[in-house]
Amino acid sequence: MRLFVGLELPWEARRRLAMLGGAGIRGGGIAGARWVPMENYHLTLRFIGEVPAYRAEEIDEALAALRAKRLSMELAGVGTFAKGGRDTTLWVGVTRNPALEHLAGKVETALQRAGLAPERRRFAPHVTLARLDNAAPDKLAGFVQAHNLFRAGPIEVDHFTLFSSQLGKEAAVYTPEVEYALA
Repeated sequence: MRLFVGLELPWEARRRLAMLGGAGIRGGGIAGARWVPMENYHLTLRFIGEVPAYRAEEIDEALAALRAKRLSMELAGVGTFAKGGRDTTLWVGVTRNPALEHLAGKVETALQRAGLAPERRRFAPHVTLARLDNAAPDKLAGFVQAHNLFRAGPIEVDHFTLFSSQLGKEAAVYTPEVEYALA
């Protein structure tokens, strides 16, 4: 089972993100961009990866014991992640949010207690808009400049979710497995 912990986004936020990416004009004017389907928009708190069924149960138990407060967040700005000098991901960010960082830290601690290795990457809250494969740098820079002042929210967060992920030909299929309420 391939798992991750994340936050679902409300329909209105998903709709705004889809419009940003040129919903209906797939490609949003950027050759080499594979746009994430609207139903897959989420914010990952922690990617887990492939685990056996018994480990998934341990993860569920650890997350169910986690206690944290509800929070509010705002999506803001557009940027890219790069690997090896090439842009690989186009994303919408989140304004600095200590409550969100606290929740991500609690999720990380719970998962380590369940026996997972520590996450090596720093938590960088974002919603992936597109995966990039040799996207034209000038088109990408133009898109980021044109949409850098994007804002959506506030988004009220009253739960987090353990998702399973099945890779597909066109896009992955994310299935909410368990929701965990925030106090």
